[in-house]
Amino acid sequence: MHTQDAAAGAGQYLVFRLGGLDYALDFAKVRELRPLQALERFAAEGEIVAGVAVSHGVIMPIVDMRVAFGPRPPQHDPRTDVIILQLADAVVGIVVDGITDVVTLSLAQVQPIAGAAGVDYLLGRGEVDGRRLIVVDIEKLMSVRKAPVGVRQAA
Repeated sequence: MHTQDAAAGAGQYLVFRLGGLDYALDFAKVRELRPLQALERFAAEGEIVAGVAVSHGVIMPIVDMRVAFGPRPPQHDPRTDVIILQLADAVVGIVVDGITDVVTLSLAQVQPIAGAAGVDYLLGRGEVDGRRLIVVDIEKLMSVRKAPVGVRQAA
């Protein structure tokens, strides 16, 4: 990384496709990249939690981001990838349509997303070589949140 990049807060981001859009997450959180077919999976599949898998002796939940971010049912194909993340509290795999590349983004390249001020896991919209990327804070996106006291879901 160049001194100018470091001064501008530049970092590397893994870019992946999901529902026809490009997303980017902090590459430092990535532990491993695997094709979905190459993962040893066990346990029943749910709607969003697509089961449990083991990779290099680590048992982890697999979250199907294609279901979480879109209304369409998942279609597994050879480009379906799993990003294995090392988060602060756990190792988690996320299923995405495909991984495209790793890019360098500076803070100046990430702009707020209009209408997304209340969504804390969206860091903004980045642009690299004419491509628009939705930059996410993967720790916040994957965190389990409790409903505020007094708020209950309708039965």
